[in-house]
Amino acid sequence: MTVVDAHHHVWDLSVRDQDWITGLELAPLRRDFTVQDLAAEARAAGVDRTVLVQTVTVPEETPEFLALADEHDLIAGVVGWTDLTRPDVADELARLRELPGGRYLKGIRHQVQAESDPAWLLRPDVRRGLAAVADAGLVYDLVVLPHQLPACVRAAADLPGLTFVLDHLGKPHVASGALEPWASGLRALAALPNTVAKLSGLVTEADLASWTVDDLRPYADVALEAFGPGRLMFGSDWPVSTLGAAYKDVLDATRRLTDPHDHPQIFGANATRVYGL
Repeated sequence: MTVVDAHHHVWDLSVRDQDWITGLELAPLRRDFTVQDLAAEARAAGVDRTVLVQTVTVPEETPEFLALADEHDLIAGVVGWTDLTRPDVADELARLRELPGGRYLKGIRHQVQAESDPAWLLRPDVRRGLAAVADAGLVYDLVVLPHQLPACVRAAADLPGLTFVLDHLGKPHVASGALEPWASGLRALAALPNTVAKLSGLVTEADLASWTVDDLRPYADVALEAFGPGRLMFGSDWPVSTLGAAYKDVLDATRRLTDPHDHPQIFGANATRVYGL
Protein backbone atom coordinates (compact mmCIF):
# COMPACT_ATOMS: atom_id res chain seq x y z
CA MET A 1 0.00 0.00 0.00
CA THR A 2 1.02 3.63 -0.42
CA VAL A 3 2.06 5.00 2.99
CA VAL A 4 1.35 8.68 3.66
CA ASP A 5 2.78 10.74 6.50
CA ALA A 6 0.03 13.36 6.92
CA HIS A 7 1.97 15.71 9.18
CA HIS A 8 5.57 16.90 9.21
CA HIS A 9 7.58 20.12 9.14
CA VAL A 10 10.85 21.44 7.73
CA TRP A 11 12.78 24.61 8.47
CA ASP A 12 16.00 26.43 7.65
CA LEU A 13 17.13 28.74 10.44
CA SER A 14 19.27 30.76 8.03
CA VAL A 15 16.06 31.72 6.20
CA ARG A 16 13.79 32.25 9.21
CA ASP A 17 13.93 31.82 12.96
CA GLN A 18 11.52 29.42 14.60
CA ASP A 19 10.77 31.62 17.58
CA TRP A 20 8.76 28.90 19.33
CA ILE A 21 11.94 26.84 19.86
CA THR A 22 12.87 28.04 23.33
CA GLY A 23 14.21 26.44 26.51
CA LEU A 24 16.39 23.42 27.15
CA GLU A 25 13.76 20.81 26.32
CA LEU A 26 13.36 22.11 22.76
CA ALA A 27 17.06 22.88 22.26
CA PRO A 28 17.67 19.79 20.06
CA LEU A 29 15.30 21.30 17.50
CA ARG A 30 17.40 24.45 17.09
CA ARG A 31 19.02 23.35 13.84
CA ASP A 32 17.99 22.96 10.23
CA PHE A 33 15.67 20.13 9.22
CA THR A 34 15.49 19.82 5.44
CA VAL A 35 13.41 17.90 2.94
CA GLN A 36 16.51 15.83 2.25
CA ASP A 37 16.74 14.93 5.95
CA LEU A 38 13.07 13.96 5.93
CA ALA A 39 13.43 11.91 2.74
CA ALA A 40 16.20 9.81 4.25
CA GLU A 41 14.05 9.04 7.31
CA ALA A 42 10.78 8.55 5.44
CA ARG A 43 12.12 6.33 2.68
CA ALA A 44 13.94 4.14 5.20
CA ALA A 45 10.65 3.73 7.10
CA GLY A 46 8.70 2.86 3.95
CA VAL A 47 6.81 6.15 3.66
CA ASP A 48 5.95 7.12 0.08
CA ARG A 49 4.27 10.56 0.33
CA THR A 50 3.98 13.33 2.91
CA VAL A 51 2.02 16.43 3.86
CA LEU A 52 4.14 19.45 4.81
CA VAL A 53 2.53 21.60 7.52
CA GLN A 54 3.16 25.24 8.45
CA THR A 55 5.27 26.11 11.49
CA VAL A 56 5.17 29.91 11.85
CA THR A 57 2.55 32.56 11.17
CA VAL A 58 4.31 34.58 8.49
CA PRO A 59 3.05 34.96 4.90
CA GLU A 60 6.40 34.10 3.31
CA GLU A 61 6.49 30.51 4.55
CA THR A 62 3.60 29.10 2.53
CA PRO A 63 4.98 30.12 -0.90
CA GLU A 64 8.32 28.59 0.12
CA PHE A 65 6.61 25.34 1.08
CA LEU A 66 4.67 25.24 -2.18
CA ALA A 67 7.93 25.66 -4.10
CA LEU A 68 9.48 22.81 -2.09
CA ALA A 69 6.55 20.57 -2.99
CA ASP A 70 7.06 21.49 -6.63
CA GLU A 71 10.69 20.39 -6.39
CA HIS A 72 10.42 17.21 -4.29
CA ASP A 73 8.12 14.36 -5.26
CA LEU A 74 7.96 13.13 -1.66
CA ILE A 75 5.76 16.09 -0.68
CA ALA A 76 2.26 15.49 -2.00
CA GLY A 77 0.49 18.34 -0.22
CA VAL A 78 0.99 21.49 1.84
CA VAL A 79 -1.03 22.85 4.75
CA GLY A 80 -0.06 26.50 4.76
CA TRP A 81 -0.91 29.67 6.66
CA THR A 82 -2.64 32.88 5.78
CA ASP A 83 -4.29 35.51 7.96
CA LEU A 84 -7.89 34.34 8.17
CA THR A 85 -8.99 37.75 9.45
CA ARG A 86 -7.84 39.73 6.41
CA PRO A 87 -10.84 41.00 4.41
CA ASP A 88 -9.40 39.72 1.12
CA VAL A 89 -8.59 36.22 2.35
CA ALA A 90 -10.39 34.61 -0.61
CA ASP A 91 -8.22 36.56 -3.03
CA GLU A 92 -5.10 35.59 -1.08
CA LEU A 93 -5.98 31.90 -1.26
CA ALA A 94 -6.47 32.25 -5.00
CA ARG A 95 -3.09 34.02 -5.29
CA LEU A 96 -1.32 31.24 -3.43
CA ARG A 97 -2.74 28.71 -5.83
CA GLU A 98 -1.29 30.63 -8.76
CA LEU A 99 2.25 30.47 -7.37
CA PRO A 100 4.82 27.83 -8.36
CA GLY A 101 3.62 24.65 -6.67
CA GLY A 102 0.25 26.23 -5.90
CA ARG A 103 -1.57 23.06 -6.86
CA TYR A 104 -0.09 21.44 -3.75
CA LEU A 105 -1.97 23.76 -1.39
CA LYS A 106 -4.44 21.47 0.35
CA GLY A 107 -5.25 23.19 3.63
CA ILE A 108 -4.73 26.13 5.97
CA ARG A 109 -3.65 26.15 9.61
CA HIS A 110 -3.23 28.78 12.32
CA GLN A 111 -1.50 28.40 15.68
CA VAL A 112 -4.78 28.51 17.60
CA GLN A 113 -3.02 26.88 20.56
CA ALA A 114 -1.13 30.15 21.07
CA GLU A 115 -4.26 32.31 21.12
CA SER A 116 -5.27 33.49 24.60
CA ASP A 117 -8.95 33.60 23.64
CA PRO A 118 -10.33 30.04 23.91
CA ALA A 119 -13.14 31.07 21.53
CA TRP A 120 -10.80 32.55 18.88
CA LEU A 121 -12.24 30.23 16.21
CA LEU A 122 -15.69 31.69 16.83
CA ARG A 123 -14.81 35.32 16.17
CA PRO A 124 -16.82 36.73 13.22
CA ASP A 125 -13.69 37.70 11.28
CA VAL A 126 -12.17 34.24 11.78
CA ARG A 127 -15.42 32.54 10.81
CA ARG A 128 -15.49 34.58 7.60
CA GLY A 129 -11.96 33.38 6.86
CA LEU A 130 -12.89 29.76 7.55
CA ALA A 131 -15.82 30.09 5.16
CA ALA A 132 -13.38 31.30 2.50
CA VAL A 133 -11.20 28.24 3.12
CA ALA A 134 -14.26 26.05 2.56
CA ASP A 135 -15.23 27.95 -0.61
CA ALA A 136 -11.71 27.41 -1.94
CA GLY A 137 -12.11 23.65 -1.54
CA LEU A 138 -9.38 23.46 1.11
CA VAL A 139 -9.44 21.83 4.54
CA TYR A 140 -8.62 23.46 7.87
CA ASP A 141 -6.12 21.93 10.28
CA LEU A 142 -6.77 22.53 13.98
CA VAL A 143 -3.76 22.81 16.26
CA VAL A 144 -5.38 23.34 19.64
CA LEU A 145 -5.16 22.42 23.30
CA PRO A 146 -7.83 20.40 25.14
CA HIS A 147 -9.55 23.45 26.62
CA GLN A 148 -10.06 24.82 23.09
CA LEU A 149 -11.92 21.75 21.81
CA PRO A 150 -15.41 23.14 22.64
CA ALA A 151 -14.79 26.06 20.27
CA CYS A 152 -13.65 23.60 17.62
CA VAL A 153 -16.94 21.74 18.00
CA ARG A 154 -18.97 24.91 17.53
CA ALA A 155 -16.92 26.04 14.55
CA ALA A 156 -17.27 22.67 12.83
CA ALA A 157 -21.00 22.61 13.51
CA ASP A 158 -21.40 26.13 12.09
CA LEU A 159 -19.46 25.27 8.90
CA PRO A 160 -20.59 21.81 7.78
CA GLY A 161 -19.09 22.38 4.35
CA LEU A 162 -15.55 22.67 5.72
CA THR A 163 -13.49 19.63 6.71
CA PHE A 164 -11.69 20.20 10.01
CA VAL A 165 -8.58 18.10 10.65
CA LEU A 166 -7.56 17.84 14.30
CA ASP A 167 -3.78 17.73 14.65
CA HIS A 168 -2.16 15.64 17.38
CA LEU A 169 -5.58 14.55 18.70
CA GLY A 170 -5.89 17.94 20.38
CA LYS A 171 -2.74 17.44 22.50
CA PRO A 172 -3.98 15.32 25.42
CA HIS A 173 -1.90 15.30 28.60
CA VAL A 174 -0.33 11.89 28.00
CA ALA A 175 2.45 12.39 30.54
CA SER A 176 -0.04 12.78 33.39
CA GLY A 177 -2.30 9.97 32.23
CA ALA A 178 -5.37 12.23 32.42
CA LEU A 179 -8.16 11.53 29.94
CA GLU A 180 -10.73 14.14 30.91
CA PRO A 181 -11.85 16.68 29.90
CA TRP A 182 -9.91 15.93 26.70
CA ALA A 183 -11.79 12.71 25.89
CA SER A 184 -15.22 14.34 26.15
CA GLY A 185 -14.13 17.20 23.91
CA LEU A 186 -12.68 14.79 21.35
CA ARG A 187 -15.85 12.70 21.26
CA ALA A 188 -17.98 15.82 20.77
CA LEU A 189 -15.84 16.87 17.82
CA ALA A 190 -15.86 13.39 16.31
CA ALA A 191 -19.66 13.34 16.46
CA LEU A 192 -19.64 15.84 13.59
CA PRO A 193 -19.22 14.22 10.16
CA ASN A 194 -16.97 16.97 8.78
CA THR A 195 -14.14 16.21 11.20
CA VAL A 196 -11.03 14.06 10.91
CA ALA A 197 -8.07 13.58 13.26
CA LYS A 198 -4.39 12.75 13.07
CA LEU A 199 -2.73 10.07 15.15
CA SER A 200 0.26 12.33 15.58
CA GLY A 201 2.13 14.22 18.27
CA LEU A 202 1.38 11.80 21.10
CA VAL A 203 5.02 10.97 21.76
CA THR A 204 5.89 14.58 22.58
CA GLU A 205 2.92 14.86 24.95
CA ALA A 206 4.22 11.80 26.85
CA ASP A 207 7.28 11.48 29.06
CA LEU A 208 9.99 12.08 26.47
CA ALA A 209 12.57 9.92 28.21
CA SER A 210 10.50 6.91 29.20
CA TRP A 211 7.27 6.70 27.16
CA THR A 212 5.94 3.35 26.03
CA VAL A 213 3.29 2.34 23.51
CA ASP A 214 1.06 1.43 26.45
CA ASP A 215 1.24 5.05 27.66
CA LEU A 216 -0.18 6.19 24.31
CA ARG A 217 -2.78 3.45 23.96
CA PRO A 218 -5.62 4.96 26.06
CA TYR A 219 -5.58 8.09 23.90
CA ALA A 220 -5.40 6.20 20.62
CA ASP A 221 -8.23 3.95 21.78
CA VAL A 222 -10.49 6.94 22.54
CA ALA A 223 -9.74 8.36 19.10
CA LEU A 224 -10.38 5.05 17.35
CA GLU A 225 -13.68 4.65 19.16
CA ALA A 226 -14.74 8.24 18.43
CA PHE A 227 -13.60 8.74 14.84
CA GLY A 228 -13.26 5.17 13.63
CA PRO A 229 -10.46 4.04 11.32
CA GLY A 230 -12.09 5.80 8.37
CA ARG A 231 -11.41 9.27 9.83
CA LEU A 232 -7.95 8.89 11.33
CA MET A 233 -4.59 9.57 9.65
CA PHE A 234 -1.03 8.76 10.62
CA GLY A 235 1.27 11.76 11.07
CA SER A 236 4.88 11.64 12.27
CA ASP A 237 5.10 15.25 13.49
CA TRP A 238 8.76 15.05 12.44
CA PRO A 239 11.06 16.68 13.43
CA VAL A 240 9.31 17.73 16.66
CA SER A 241 8.83 14.02 17.34
CA THR A 242 12.60 13.52 17.43
CA LEU A 243 12.51 14.94 20.95
CA GLY A 244 11.12 11.59 22.05
CA ALA A 245 11.63 9.06 19.29
CA ALA A 246 13.19 8.33 15.92
CA TYR A 247 10.98 8.64 12.83
CA LYS A 248 10.70 4.87 12.37
CA ASP A 249 9.83 4.38 16.05
CA VAL A 250 6.88 6.80 15.78
CA LEU A 251 5.61 4.93 12.72
CA ASP A 252 6.04 1.56 14.43
CA ALA A 253 4.26 2.77 17.58
CA THR A 254 1.27 3.95 15.54
CA ARG A 255 1.12 0.60 13.79
CA ARG A 256 1.07 -1.17 17.16
CA LEU A 257 -1.73 1.11 18.38
CA THR A 258 -3.98 0.24 15.45
CA ASP A 259 -5.50 -2.90 13.91
CA PRO A 260 -3.52 -4.14 10.88
CA HIS A 261 -6.84 -4.50 9.06
CA ASP A 262 -7.25 -0.71 9.31
CA HIS A 263 -3.72 0.20 8.22
CA PRO A 264 -4.53 0.86 4.55
CA GLN A 265 -6.96 3.58 5.65
CA ILE A 266 -4.98 5.10 8.52
CA PHE A 267 -1.62 5.03 6.79
CA GLY A 268 -2.64 6.13 3.33
CA ALA A 269 -6.17 6.17 1.97
CA ASN A 270 -7.65 8.63 4.46
CA ALA A 271 -4.96 11.28 3.96
CA THR A 272 -5.16 10.84 0.20
CA ARG A 273 -8.91 11.41 0.30
CA VAL A 274 -9.07 14.21 2.87
CA TYR A 275 -6.27 16.27 1.35
CA GLY A 276 -6.98 15.32 -2.25
CA LEU A 277 -3.40 14.17 -2.78
